[in-house]
Amino acid sequence: MSRVGKKPIAIPAGVTVTVHPDRIDFEGPKGKLTTPLQPGITAALDDGNLVLSRSEDTKPGRANHGLGRALAHNAVVGVTEGYMKQLEIVGVGYKAKVDKGKLEINLGYSRPILYQIPPGIEVIAVKPTQLTVRGIDRQKVGQVADDIKSLRIPDPYKQKGVRYLGERLIKKERKAGVTGA
Repeated sequence: MSRVGKKPIAIPAGVTVTVHPDRIDFEGPKGKLTTPLQPGITAALDDGNLVLSRSEDTKPGRANHGLGRALAHNAVVGVTEGYMKQLEIVGVGYKAKVDKGKLEINLGYSRPILYQIPPGIEVIAVKPTQLTVRGIDRQKVGQVADDIKSLRIPDPYKQKGVRYLGERLIKKERKAGVTGA
């Protein structure tokens, strides 16, 4: 049996769970989320816990069982606490500011980059060189943080660019045979 799939999900106070044949709806203090149920997976509320079970013991069935449980757990955490990713911008003159649903970020190109923040996601410029991405959907928060990071991936030689806060980078030595400066 799937080790992840068989674990029950504790439903905290203030979270409403509605089970449908093809999806599960979650409503909590931070908002509403919907999680799909894969074919062969059923969900049931049992004594304040959400339990997922599968009808067949095939490899795809076991995989979908764990996937469904993980998505449901992420939704419960999202509507109660939410998710957050922090980014730091490293480089001379590199900075960012948020204004009316748009992120304006200077990354050493000839013009600043304007990034449209998707609905349901909040981007905060803590400092001009530090960003916080928040939201209730774990996948969306990670995708937006990765989109911002991909605007200027850290250079392996000078280490300039956008990275996750606390991310360790491996610095390369300069190329052999290069003389001067």
